[in-house]
Amino acid sequence: MENGPAVFAGSVFALFGAGLLVWTAARLRHREPVADGMSPAASAMVASFAGTTALLLAVWCFTRV
Repeated sequence: MENGPAVFAGSVFALFGAGLLVWTAARLRHREPVADGMSPAASAMVASFAGTTALLLAVWCFTRV
């Protein structure tokens, strides 16, 4: 019974992290801002950090199964 929540949380983190990294890369490739009102470098760095952190949390959740 305890594996279900870990798998669900890991899946959510993996989908969010991968989606955020793909979206950030697409925005940077088209030379569009990642976030309005911020410098392009800072917003890309924050979004990349958040995506990578989400993927690391997904790996951690999957190791708990």
